[in-house]
Amino acid sequence: MSRTNTAHGRSRSAVDSGVNRWVVLVVLCVSLLLVALDATILHVAVPSLTEDLRPSSTALLWIVDAYPLVCASLLILFGTLGDRVGRRRVLLLGYALFGTASAVAALATAPAVLIGARALLGVGGAMIMPATLSILRTVFPDRRERATAIGVWTATAAIGAATGPVLGGFLVENYWWGSVFLINIPLMALILPLGRRLLPESRGAADGPWDVLGALMAAAGVLGCVLGVKRAGAGDPLLALPTAGPLLLGAALLVLFVRRQKRRPHPLIDLRLFSRAAFTTSVGCIVIGMLALVGLELIAVQYLQLVLGLSPLETGLRLLPLTFAAMAAGATGSYTLRRIGPRRMVGWGFVLTAAAVLLLTFMGQHDRPLLLTVGFVLLGFGLQTTLFSAYESMLSEAPQRSAGGAAAIGETSYQLGAGMGIALLGSVMNAAYAPALASVPGVPAEASRGAANSLGEAYKVADQLGGTAGEALHQAARHSFVQGLHVTLFVSAGLLLVGALMARRLPRIMECPVDPEEAFDAREAQGAHPAQEGADPAAGRPGPASAGPSERSGASGMPAASERTARPERARASGVPAAPERGASSGVPAAPGRAGHAEPAGSPEGGEPRVPATREAIEPAGSGRPAH
Repeated sequence: MSRTNTAHGRSRSAVDSGVNRWVVLVVLCVSLLLVALDATILHVAVPSLTEDLRPSSTALLWIVDAYPLVCASLLILFGTLGDRVGRRRVLLLGYALFGTASAVAALATAPAVLIGARALLGVGGAMIMPATLSILRTVFPDRRERATAIGVWTATAAIGAATGPVLGGFLVENYWWGSVFLINIPLMALILPLGRRLLPESRGAADGPWDVLGALMAAAGVLGCVLGVKRAGAGDPLLALPTAGPLLLGAALLVLFVRRQKRRPHPLIDLRLFSRAAFTTSVGCIVIGMLALVGLELIAVQYLQLVLGLSPLETGLRLLPLTFAAMAAGATGSYTLRRIGPRRMVGWGFVLTAAAVLLLTFMGQHDRPLLLTVGFVLLGFGLQTTLFSAYESMLSEAPQRSAGGAAAIGETSYQLGAGMGIALLGSVMNAAYAPALASVPGVPAEASRGAANSLGEAYKVADQLGGTAGEALHQAARHSFVQGLHVTLFVSAGLLLVGALMARRLPRIMECPVDPEEAFDAREAQGAHPAQEGADPAAGRPGPASAGPSERSGASGMPAASERTARPERARASGVPAAPERGASSGVPAAPGRAGHAEPAGSPEGGEPRVPATREAIEPAGSGRPAH
């Protein structure tokens, strides 16, 4: 317990108040921007890379997928490690590894070297991504401020993902494909000393030993599942050993991991989080949102370059409306969330995204700039709205002591959705594209099989054939690709509508407790032992017995409290007047101070970020908390 308290004291004293939190947010967003850029900047460089390194189709798939696969499998490991050894420390190590791997990737002369460098980039990304989100959770304890910060954070991720093709196109046209990795090195050289100087150190619950075996089981389980899905998406039979083996092994390891966490007194992941419908639903919505976005983006890049004949730079510029729309959604997300609540925001975001996807089915073999612009604007705004609200709801359901684990779960769902989107939508695309090329007049069977691999390969085969047969293959491949794109868009729209139905399980309103950690513990205690907590079921607030300190194992080291009771100590630490204003505004007397509670060392008075000593539910007066 004392170790947990000390960790909290360090995180609070590390950030003064006011503007310092926003300086920390800027550093975290720059970190995330680099990771998000690397996820998409390679897409427009694939043709140049293929021409230079001559990778096989399998090697090319690994070059693209190694980064998200490795990153997804290690997020839980590094997210929970950050809770134990320090999130800032893990983040700085991730910076160094990311810069080193970028240099290796830029200078790679063989496909195997590039695949290895991309895997190392995935390791660095797995160290960076959950650390940024968990540090954000620590320095923004007030939900309203945190909603604004998460809006900026998610908008940064969207900006990085959408700006990647633009920057990559510029670099490929003016330099060589390796420059898309080389650009990371000076940026990392800048952000590493800034992060070391400005970022606060924070830890979560550090009771008991870190479960190394459990972390490795989770990593291997996630990797096996995603690898099996990727092989199925590449066209391998589902029941074949290379596909079914990783899937079954990964699923078995994840089941064993969950059982292990339930038995351990100090688990890596607090599985109680998944008993909250809002947390579980938010994770599912992130998976579906990313599944649709990344798969569609990869196919859209191929469409713009290979069907419309745009250059890499022109392709990136066509995707800019998606970036601007995502920025607008992130900037207005906090206000919208307070007004309409998580349920409507996620649900209508999915519906808007599905409408945008259906609009894009009117794309054909000829350029329609206005249609593409409108579709990308709606797609960017709708999907960013969904991801923002889902992330905010997920993070607000987790207490601060589990911030690293919760962030790792959210980022794992993000990366899983991205990897599965490439595999699932890619397999749908291939299934719709390949059959039409099997019977093109005048084209040999061997040439048809080669053309069925991808549209780029079909163009090469058509150029080699030449004459009437080559022209027929070229037209058939182009037409088949557009037809396959339409089928893929319809499948994506269906998945997005499933996400809209899932969103009905989210809370109707946005609630702002004083301390989500105390609220989390209070909900758990009231559900298990309402009599021992002195709870009054009719009033929904604790009775006189709740004034004493709690000795709940694994809690934050703070007394249990009703969700509607403000803590005077927390009010004093944030510089907000305590009991009189609280009692006057709500009619509820202030709770007495913590008897016999010693503040942890290193937590000076006034060192905590300012948190309003109120609990606000953004809803009409008199309405209650919805069940979720």
